Amino acid sequence: MTILYVVTLTYIKPLEEVDAHIPAHIEWLKQGYADGVFLASGRQVPRVGGVILAQCASKELLLERLRHDPFSQNNLVETVITAFEPSMCAEALKTLL
Repeated sequence: MTILYVVTLTYIKPLEEVDAHIPAHIEWLKQGYADGVFLASGRQVPRVGGVILAQCASKELLLERLRHDPFSQNNLVETVITAFEPSMCAEALKTLL
């Protein structure tokens, strides 16, 4: 059984404050990809936050990783994690199941 997580980050501070931390946030994201935890990420449209699609051994481990996000460490975002068990997916994503 594969559990995936949709992480929704919603900005709670002005974009000027968020923008100052984007380089550190990007480095943090790159580490998540290198570790095989993050599958996709990007800005919400309109730009009110971001979304990360993740796979992780447990929600607790994902929460620990999210605590190291510069956006979280600087109280720039509210974070919501939605776990789901995929029952169908596109052919290109079959390796996730």
